[in-house]
Amino acid sequence: MSKAIPDRTYLALDLGAESGRAIVGRLRSGRLSIEEIRRFRNEPVRYNGGLHWDAPRLWHEMQQALASVGSHGIERIDAIAADTWGVDYALLGENGALLENPFHYRDARNDGVMERVRNALTPEYIYRITGIQFLPFNTLYQLCAAAQATPKLLAYARHFVTMPDLFHFWMTGRIGCEYTNASTTQFLDVHTRQWSTELLGRLGIPTQMLSPLVEPGTVLGPLLPEFAHQKELRDAVVVAPACHDTGSAFAAVHSGGRTALLSSGTWSLLGTESPKPVVTDKALRLNFTNEGGVFGTVRLLKNITGMWLFEGCRRAWQSRGSEYSHQDLLASAVVKKPLQHLVDPDDSSFSLPPDMLNAIDAFLAETGQPKPDSPGAYTRGVMESLALKYRYVLESLETLTGTKFEEIRVVGGGAQNDLLNQFTADATGRRVLAGPVEATALGNLALQMVGTGAVASLAEARDLIAESFPARVFEPARAGGAKAEAGWEEAYRKFQAILNRKN
Repeated sequence: MSKAIPDRTYLALDLGAESGRAIVGRLRSGRLSIEEIRRFRNEPVRYNGGLHWDAPRLWHEMQQALASVGSHGIERIDAIAADTWGVDYALLGENGALLENPFHYRDARNDGVMERVRNALTPEYIYRITGIQFLPFNTLYQLCAAAQATPKLLAYARHFVTMPDLFHFWMTGRIGCEYTNASTTQFLDVHTRQWSTELLGRLGIPTQMLSPLVEPGTVLGPLLPEFAHQKELRDAVVVAPACHDTGSAFAAVHSGGRTALLSSGTWSLLGTESPKPVVTDKALRLNFTNEGGVFGTVRLLKNITGMWLFEGCRRAWQSRGSEYSHQDLLASAVVKKPLQHLVDPDDSSFSLPPDMLNAIDAFLAETGQPKPDSPGAYTRGVMESLALKYRYVLESLETLTGTKFEEIRVVGGGAQNDLLNQFTADATGRRVLAGPVEATALGNLALQMVGTGAVASLAEARDLIAESFPARVFEPARAGGAKAEAGWEEAYRKFQAILNRKN
């Protein structure tokens, strides 16, 4: 395989909800290596009563990354691609000008909108068209909020693009919406793979602004002339990867069959790659999503609040004057008593609380559980709760697909969390394969390799990634034998009761 693959150098611009990275991928002799050349914060800004992404600042950081490639010994970049989180969008005027800083998906303008839309159109109607999980921050509800608050702005908009599409436009001058990220809007028809103008029209949302859809792996074109003076970028093309970061994470590794995939970061997304959507009454009831995958596939999965709770705890301790590293907290959690403080990570009280520790305390008090006595106890409770929620969602996924999953492939930053990986194996009773950590960037690079013809297929790119970045294995040992296993089973019954307490 190595003799048939040419040497290439790629740049992945990988933006998450809290930070962005520029990662160089070097394809040499059939092996792929990566190097992070720049990292920057992604901090929202609040003004005029709203919470926004600072898109110009992010673009500045990306330009700085492009300008710095020569200082890292890179003589030539063959291709560039950006991926980001989903659902958020930008509006452009007739000359391509950004009309306003994009709203953050956690902005309060979305409060109550999903419920009003569901009452107007019914969940069955929306789900039958889109197959997308109902989440209060989906783009559909953001646009409904905008239509109520700023209808003239929507009417003036000439182009609607999602966040990575905005950055690709600023790189190339080409306007389009990449398919995998467009699917997160909840107004893309899962069957026709086109915008549902019918759905938007029934909600009174203008459709003249919808941009053409672009398939992942498409070469969008060369960089604009303003970048041409930089010799390292002179021949670079911009490729649309799976622009949704979870789409890129799925693209990086083999999944499907009896392997479920868990993309673990601020959000956890658990599911499988499917050849067709699952749009059934049961899928609607379980609130699973059918997001667009690469090359005609569907990502059947469910969003789960992930390390957001853990990071919220760290911010709360910091506000109290105590700094704890990830490593210290995880180490202190190991020695705490197991399965004492269980929370539903997806409870609405954890969405944007003023203080995450107080929110956890209130949830535990409401459900008759003791208050944690130390940072280690909070940490263990959060990790155990995540593992149990993974089991709950995995079992739901099995009922939808008829597949008994034998292993869970964990990718993303959470793949480094050995404690959570072991808890996931123990709680689910399944083998956990952890890695690659940089799955999002690697999936981005995989689509660049396919798009530029360096590899013949996505399967070949995935094989190359698997050889270059082997996974680590966590077996469901449930240390302590039958007693420990019984402890997890008892905890799972308790956890299910917590989830069902409001029904």
